[in-house]
Amino acid sequence: MFRRICIILLSLVFGILSCKTGEQNTGSKEITLTLSKKYLNLPVSQSVESDTMTFSVEGKTQLKFVIRLASGKPDYWVFYDISSLSGKDLLISYKGNPNGMKEIYQDDNISGQDSLYNESNRPQLHFTSRRGWNNDPNGLVYLDGEYHLFYQHNPFEREWENMTWGHAVSTDLVHWQELKPALWPDDMGTMFSGSAVIDYDNTSGFGKDGIPPMVAIYTVNNAKGQRQCIAYSLDKGRTFTKYEGNPVIDSWDMWKTTDLRDPDVFWYKPAKHWVMVLYEKDGMSIYNSPDLKKWEYKSHTPGFFECPNFFELPVDGNKNTKKWVMYGASGTYMIGKFNGSTFTPESGKYYYGNGVLYAAQTYNNIPEEDGRRIQIAWGRVEHPGMPFKHEMLIPTVFSLRTTKDGVRLFSEPVKEIETLQQKELAWNGTDQAKASEFMQQFNNAACLRIKTKIKLSHSTSAGLSLYGQNIILYDLNYNQINGLFYTPEDRTSMEISADIFVDKTSVEVFIDGGAFSYALEKKAVTGNTDGYKFFGKEIEIKELKVYPMKSIWPNHTKTDI
Repeated sequence: MFRRICIILLSLVFGILSCKTGEQNTGSKEITLTLSKKYLNLPVSQSVESDTMTFSVEGKTQLKFVIRLASGKPDYWVFYDISSLSGKDLLISYKGNPNGMKEIYQDDNISGQDSLYNESNRPQLHFTSRRGWNNDPNGLVYLDGEYHLFYQHNPFEREWENMTWGHAVSTDLVHWQELKPALWPDDMGTMFSGSAVIDYDNTSGFGKDGIPPMVAIYTVNNAKGQRQCIAYSLDKGRTFTKYEGNPVIDSWDMWKTTDLRDPDVFWYKPAKHWVMVLYEKDGMSIYNSPDLKKWEYKSHTPGFFECPNFFELPVDGNKNTKKWVMYGASGTYMIGKFNGSTFTPESGKYYYGNGVLYAAQTYNNIPEEDGRRIQIAWGRVEHPGMPFKHEMLIPTVFSLRTTKDGVRLFSEPVKEIETLQQKELAWNGTDQAKASEFMQQFNNAACLRIKTKIKLSHSTSAGLSLYGQNIILYDLNYNQINGLFYTPEDRTSMEISADIFVDKTSVEVFIDGGAFSYALEKKAVTGNTDGYKFFGKEIEIKELKVYPMKSIWPNHTKTDI
């Protein structure tokens, strides 16, 4: 008996030691790793149920999340940056099937690093995270030469869960560098959408040593509902400190609903106060604040659903004539007046975009000498076989222009996208059959920009397709493009122009200089072998220019800054 007890004790001791060195025991629901590398790699399987995993350091919970930990062969791997915990012991516990615990390992590279950004269905014109789910862009703000892109993100699976603020930066709106996530779930809940500002006057008191804080305003979501919180950064968004007085808005008593989310905040210069536009129940509410901490409800505009954005633009470029634009997640907008606390709609609602486009946001703090209102939208696009899901659409510039129907919002690609263009290849004829033949050389090109103008000769439909999928379907008789109402500026015009961006898994189209735009998931019709094809009755191809495009990922092994 004594010998048996000794063997058991020795087994326990060696079991603990092996876990400390990273050689985990099969079947254990807890392991401890002494951290010495940059990343923790975790196996994921979409065929198993998700369950809770907890990371703890020195007896304190570091992170709690859900994951589909693979118990057999993983579908893909995800990762967690452990570089800031070097030398410490990380206790990992999992409530689900523990068989996959033995496969968790630390390394200086993420699993799959050798093929990063060069995977078979990785978009080459659109931002995607290295791993996991992506949705709403958040906190779009410019600071010291960097465009910050925060976004809704699940780092641990390609489906929605564990809402975190992902983070990427760019110096040109084209090439993006993914950083560490900025806001992780905490005891208050998960991190839903919001915005970010630069508090130059330090109204919040978060600034230090003359450094104006970057302040993120976000929704925290839990089983009890949604509330608004803030966090600040003094290192250009690399790390954030959550305000100890959170939440700064809890409007449950006013609205009696859980739909209280997605704060859009900006500085209103005429009255020198902050403005928040917040989705509440059936539309957009407006709040004012002197310091980003204390907020006062002012007004409400019904008729929108989630993800508000609100900004002022000159009409036809005239800075003496400006209008305010309010829109929601669906791409519908109203135009009107704003006095600092109340929006008065004058026209709308209209569509500026459609398709897989959703939850667009625009940049705060763009330099005055630039003056553009730049937006990025979430593209709800699948990427078959990839360890990530969805993308950000190409950044565009908004403008208000007077049309035959009144003032309307236009959206055009940022000029910086031209830096990706390679040699222009143009078709100089007019015959649609020969134009289609010219396009055959591009059938399998991963990334293209196509500029074309089509002239119809009958009041029927015409357009351009790719392997049977209609990229453009213009129905002149019913005034529709791809099923939505559209009529050109010249009501009797028989022409339509399109600026088209084709990527590995998506297509974006800008009609007539941005008067209407939409994005599509790229889906060939099964069995179709046509490739690119112009169609319609006796149509004329008045313009056709094609630009093969370079990848936004020139260095496929580049990792965190």
